[in-house]
Amino acid sequence: MDKIKIGIIADCFRVETTEAIAKAARLGADAVQMYVGNRGDVRERWTVAYRSRIKNALSDAGLSVSAMCGDLGGHGFSVPDDNIWKIPETIAMLPITRELGCDVLTTHIGVIPQDDSHPRFAILQDALGQLAIAGEREGCRIAIETGPEPPETLRHFLDGLPGAWIGVNYDPANLRMVLGVDPVAGVETLKDSIFHTHVKDGKLLKYVGPETVYGFFADGGIGDVRIEECFLETPLGQGDVDLPRWFAALNRIGYGGYYTIEREVGAQPEKDIAAAIAFIKLL
Repeated sequence: MDKIKIGIIADCFRVETTEAIAKAARLGADAVQMYVGNRGDVRERWTVAYRSRIKNALSDAGLSVSAMCGDLGGHGFSVPDDNIWKIPETIAMLPITRELGCDVLTTHIGVIPQDDSHPRFAILQDALGQLAIAGEREGCRIAIETGPEPPETLRHFLDGLPGAWIGVNYDPANLRMVLGVDPVAGVETLKDSIFHTHVKDGKLLKYVGPETVYGFFADGGIGDVRIEECFLETPLGQGDVDLPRWFAALNRIGYGGYYTIEREVGAQPEKDIAAAIAFIKLL
């Protein structure tokens, strides 16, 4: 296997972004992924001055940007009224991504129905079709994060979009924790469209379905569902993702992008991220 390019989601350190960049460099990462999402962030946070500060921090640390994260919360692009602002906001993230030397913007888009006659399928296709046109214009690819639907459903959805500007941010733990599917087999299904990856591990504890899980995060809780009883994110190697096989599968299809560590839970994120880097380097 060629040298693995390791990224870290800066926000996982739970410190200010320039400090997170320095921490990532000290741990031996090659890149960071940063959030450019949240309504109004493009205008209010990612100003010319802030972008300059981030670029200087990256240069000082000797790091690249593996991808930017453009999640805008809620139900992704499933609600037409929300898309009135979400699509332009996402499009505005593309030149910022390119300015930072990267050409991948990741996002959750909502749950793609397995039945393509479902009204939501057409809504999502329309939204991502608009983003594909903007992506081609800006030279920036949009990567849909795996998890809400089986790889086969995502493949069918991608095949209906124009060009090659919409692809996949492959998170194996999401597929395992939410759907209980084998994330290794899905690599072959999505092989031509994998733009970026999240390295994460976890276990499915109780299957409740993607509509319920992602609806919980979108709506702030659903009925009596306790999300912590449904799945568990674990340190690498302690969950049900067969990470050696997953890395081997990506190597087999010629994936040459970043493997970006995501650690969303735990009391000691820096310690867990350092252990994750050590785990990856042993593969």
